Amino acid sequence: MQTRQRNLCKEMQGALGGPSVEKYAQLIVRGGWPELVNDDVADPSDYLESYLDDIARTDLEAAELRVDPLRMEALIRALARNVSTEVSIARLAAEAEISGNGGGSVSYRSARKYLDALERVFVLEEQPAWSVHLRSKVRLRVHPKWHFIDPSLAAAALQTSPQALLEELTTFGFLFESLAIRDLRIYADVHRGRVFHYRDSSNLEIDAIIELRDGRWVACEVKLGGQKHIDRAADHLRQLSRKVSEQRQAQLQALVVLTGGEASYTRPDGVHVVSLGHLAP
Repeated sequence: MQTRQRNLCKEMQGALGGPSVEKYAQLIVRGGWPELVNDDVADPSDYLESYLDDIARTDLEAAELRVDPLRMEALIRALARNVSTEVSIARLAAEAEISGNGGGSVSYRSARKYLDALERVFVLEEQPAWSVHLRSKVRLRVHPKWHFIDPSLAAAALQTSPQALLEELTTFGFLFESLAIRDLRIYADVHRGRVFHYRDSSNLEIDAIIELRDGRWVACEVKLGGQKHIDRAADHLRQLSRKVSEQRQAQLQALVVLTGGEASYTRPDGVHVVSLGHLAP
């Protein structure tokens, strides 16, 4: 695996081409659903909004999971607004506003139950926090991040479009991160790996830690683009590499900034800048 990883990184140094930022906006809204991938005419918003409605009103009932469709829909919207973040269940419950029918929000207990239900029907995935030995006494934060099984579901819940994403880069950035996590999970699974995230009490945050069963790991930051953002991400990755124990340093395979750019290369500091479109298992 180590040799393969190094060879892969070497190959990526000269990689060029791939999706543009505009294309990524389209891919996020469309998603990886075969029916949409194979049909250029299909309207992703119609298809996915209907799917979300079916989840709340049909799929969960078929799985013998009792939910209030209005409260489930409100929670899904709250999840979409907070995708790729460490939002607490209490905050999700408070943000799950119900329009009409007396209004109100979702209780903490219902939110926890509904989140579990969405995971059981493979709509939602939790990205757990990474547990690691650090050199310093900095404390780790252990809240998970939340991702839909495909970021297009978040886009549908937000009723956004590719053009709207290009005009709202903050939302675009969170959904692009979720797209990257989706792909990293697929590729990590080839090597029986898992994808975590990292954050400590100094607010050092790393978007993705890919860890294999034997302890080898790769740290990834996800950025749409922009040299300043890439430089900052690379600095965060190097900070993490200095914080872990000597044993964990020896198990580190690569530091990677995943981008929406069209070029992949290795920086002088050893950090790999990789276009998301150039990843492969």
